[in-house]
Amino acid sequence: MKLISVFILLLSLAEHSFAQDNYKLVWADEFNKDGMPDTANWSHEKGFVRNHELQWYQPENAYCKNGLLIIEAKREKKDNPFYEEGSANWKRNRKQADYTSACIISRNKQQWQFGRFEMRARIDINAGIWPAWWTLGIGKPWPGNGEIDIMEYYRNMLLANIACLGKDGKAEWFSNRFNTDSLGGESWARIFHVWRMDWDEKHIALYLDDQLLNSVDLNLLDNKDGSGFNPFKQPHYMLLNVAIGGDNGGDPSQTAFPSRFEVDWVRVFRIVE
Repeated sequence: MKLISVFILLLSLAEHSFAQDNYKLVWADEFNKDGMPDTANWSHEKGFVRNHELQWYQPENAYCKNGLLIIEAKREKKDNPFYEEGSANWKRNRKQADYTSACIISRNKQQWQFGRFEMRARIDINAGIWPAWWTLGIGKPWPGNGEIDIMEYYRNMLLANIACLGKDGKAEWFSNRFNTDSLGGESWARIFHVWRMDWDEKHIALYLDDQLLNSVDLNLLDNKDGSGFNPFKQPHYMLLNVAIGGDNGGDPSQTAFPSRFEVDWVRVFRIVE
């Protein structure tokens, strides 16, 4: 389905709107200082982390230059210091990684509950590349802490996802996906775009360049374990990363590296009553 068609459909269903003049900037990282990302805002994930991904996360693959945060994925060998021959643990039974990348994370440094979140960025849509800008709640283990994928891309699809704990103990997803060919393919990926989330006590709405991608009522997002806990009525922290391959990312073997996820800025606004 074309993006504009989905936009019109979702807009007709969404009864909630956000007025720009009701927001005040409360936090931002403009990435204007060359070097490593600001340690007041970000720490780094390290090693093999999730989803059977191929990359080894390391801090040196994320850096600021010329006003951009650059998360760079590389095809390079990295020995796994935790390797155990014959281990059943996928993080330990790989002797080495064939790729490196970075994930910066604001956990225990910056967190927010409700507001408008914006990112201006350019992503790589080549095979095997899996960039994301997403949030996780500070309380309860995943997926009971809640996940919001404001920007996620893999296998020719741009995603706008929200997840809570489902009845089966697994993630219950509220997702919309858009084929990047319908957006403009390579020409679309060559330029910067603005992703946005508007999140308040009633709704979460996700946008791309002011076009609505997904809107979900918070009343639908209680964890389905009988606890009555809603993971989107607690603070969340951010993650910015480029994954390679794994459960969803696809095959990177024919992709030219390095691959870059370039972020101009990330900003958070609060509603002013």
